Amino acid sequence: MGTVYHPNWLLFTRNMDNRSDSLRVIAFINIRLSFQRFSLHSDISNHKDVLFISFFNNSVCYYMLNIYSDSSHMALKYLKDIEVNIDNVLIMTGDFNIRDSLWDPSFPHHSSISDDLMIIADSFNLTLSTSTNPSPTRFSDTAGESNLVINLIFLQYGSSELNQHLICPDHRLSSDHAPLIINIPIDNKFINTSKLWIASNSEQETAFVKDLITIFENVEMNNIANKDNLEDIVNHIGTSINRAWTKNAKQLKISRHSKQW
Repeated sequence: MGTVYHPNWLLFTRNMDNRSDSLRVIAFINIRLSFQRFSLHSDISNHKDVLFISFFNNSVCYYMLNIYSDSSHMALKYLKDIEVNIDNVLIMTGDFNIRDSLWDPSFPHHSSISDDLMIIADSFNLTLSTSTNPSPTRFSDTAGESNLVINLIFLQYGSSELNQHLICPDHRLSSDHAPLIINIPIDNKFINTSKLWIASNSEQETAFVKDLITIFENVEMNNIANKDNLEDIVNHIGTSINRAWTKNAKQLKISRHSKQW
């Protein structure tokens, strides 16, 4: 199965040196969050199964960490061996392929690789998140095989806003893994999904230009006796232009290909 692309979502993944290798860690960010300047940091991690993604919220840089740990746990061994000096890791999530009684009460054993995972989480000041609806995260279609809890989320330690997540088995569609959902508060900023637009060489453009000519023809220039009079005239011109633009423009849905002007 190839990578899914969509114009309304930004794709973050590593470039593979070997084209025969499959992508196992991918992140999608909706374009409406582009103002938070998401970036992929291959300078922090150079492992194919580890993604460090940064973003800005209220002028503060935060990091998200996405991991796939295979049966040999190479990504965890890599993270344990390297030194990463960054602050504000907000969330670490992924398919860790570890069964442990720490997060699965139905499994009675403890794994030594879990200790490595907890050490890594602690190094980023993260703690294991608990789900509001305990459930398996990996489902087997093979008779006799147990469903597993191997997809986990670690959240910033001590956060009152980030402390639990939701497991959604009903949303997994054809996947054998259930999505994990968590709400991350961001800057209280209105995000436009549409804008006013006038097409070049259109009837609306012609009408808008005529309105502009009329506005400037009707400007009264004889009563500019002081600064306040000048400011009133300039404000009146600005208001009239905005009204003319609103009257002639039409709503256009914003996409990743839209111009900023």
